[in-house]
Amino acid sequence: MSVSTVKNADKANSVGLGSLVLGTGLTVASLILVPALSQSLGVGPSLTGALRVVLMKAAARV
Repeated sequence: MSVSTVKNADKANSVGLGSLVLGTGLTVASLILVPALSQSLGVGPSLTGALRVVLMKAAARV
């Protein structure tokens, strides 16, 4: 394996890890943080559900 191949593999792994961390963060936000904040602010369940759907779609695109 050449040095450039190793560097490209490291770059691909770091990009994959960043996407995984971002997707996981958005998922946690949609499952835990959004409902908790919505409840404390008194937001209705339909708006809470819509916010969760948006965040889950964003997590899936990452």
